[in-house]
Amino acid sequence: MVITGSWREKPLTISVKPNCLTVSVEDPQDADVFSYDYAGRLWTALFEGVSYRRGLDGKMVAKWRTPGNERERRWLPPEEAAQVEARARQTAAQIWIAIQAGNARLAIPLPEAGMTVFERVIAFDAALSRADAARYHQVYKPVGILPPDQYMAVVLQATEGCSFNSCNFCSFYKDRPFRIKRHDEFRAHALAVRDFLGAGLSLRRTIFLGDANALVAPMPLLLPLMDVVHAVYDVERLGGIYAFLDGFSGERKTVADYQALAARGLKRVYIGMESGNAALLDFLKKPSKPAEVIRAVQAMKAGGVAVGVIVLLGAGGHLYAGEHVQDTIKAINAMALGMDDIVYFSELFVGEETAYSQAAYQARLQPLSPQERIAQGEAIEDGLRFSIEGGTPHISRYDIREFIY
Repeated sequence: MVITGSWREKPLTISVKPNCLTVSVEDPQDADVFSYDYAGRLWTALFEGVSYRRGLDGKMVAKWRTPGNERERRWLPPEEAAQVEARARQTAAQIWIAIQAGNARLAIPLPEAGMTVFERVIAFDAALSRADAARYHQVYKPVGILPPDQYMAVVLQATEGCSFNSCNFCSFYKDRPFRIKRHDEFRAHALAVRDFLGAGLSLRRTIFLGDANALVAPMPLLLPLMDVVHAVYDVERLGGIYAFLDGFSGERKTVADYQALAARGLKRVYIGMESGNAALLDFLKKPSKPAEVIRAVQAMKAGGVAVGVIVLLGAGGHLYAGEHVQDTIKAINAMALGMDDIVYFSELFVGEETAYSQAAYQARLQPLSPQERIAQGEAIEDGLRFSIEGGTPHISRYDIREFIY
């Protein structure tokens, strides 16, 4: 429900959606906008052309565009993030007081659901925000990364860490040994996540089975964990289950395995292929070969599960650039992807302390510039071919620097 009106002689729009409350003050071209989940947590805000996104852990990222239309971002220190939260909450409180006093003119009355969320927003003060973030850290180990279409998922950590943890460009799980949670332990975790999200569960769109390689779990362990998810959550209403899996472990599961997982709600598996060039994968310390990834994708699709294939732009610098483009095109074209699948192009961003940077220095690699990385993605995309029957998969960019859960 969208309610228009005015407050302090300014246009006011209140959108009471099934999953969140959004308030906009001023003209659309220069508006202050903020959205909350149904537990009263700030989700997003827009002030003076800068957009803010708060994670469940309390961290906040600010994003804006320069006069040259370049995207910029920075992570806010805790005190600045608290100021953004306070500004949005104070504005919401003033609007709520004005509505109650009849000083805000609304075209139609605010529904009861909107009233409830306004009251929760006002109660969600700085102390409650800190306590909520602390509760997050009790419920979760750090959520390293998610595919962009899963940023609003309910993450359930059936496993912790990464089963191979050897990629020289990735540092998300270096300090965590891989393990599969026991049935009772995972059930307690799933319940704790549900209790933590509370009414804010309405904002979540899917279920993501974490961590980095959750589907590597053997089927006799994995199927009972999937059953736990169904026992605690309405999987169909939330939109199904999604997860990461590497290529070489993925090959070990059969078509029948994927059919069984699909029957339990698995919708899409994301594979960090990175490249279709075997030599580059060796340089990246990836334990998989392109042929293994192709066979794994074919098994998933034959089992009724969609895939998300992630390609790393700029990997290997100029030394590997030509083969990276040519062989990645060949690999993706061999997968017979369709309209239910996704291809993500993720630019390589690594710190000087990573093993990749050390290997690149020793190999005297010349890195690709940002423009060259973009051009590499365009060259790969130009070479992709898809069937008329299957349709074209969604192709998108994936910037890990903007990830926040």
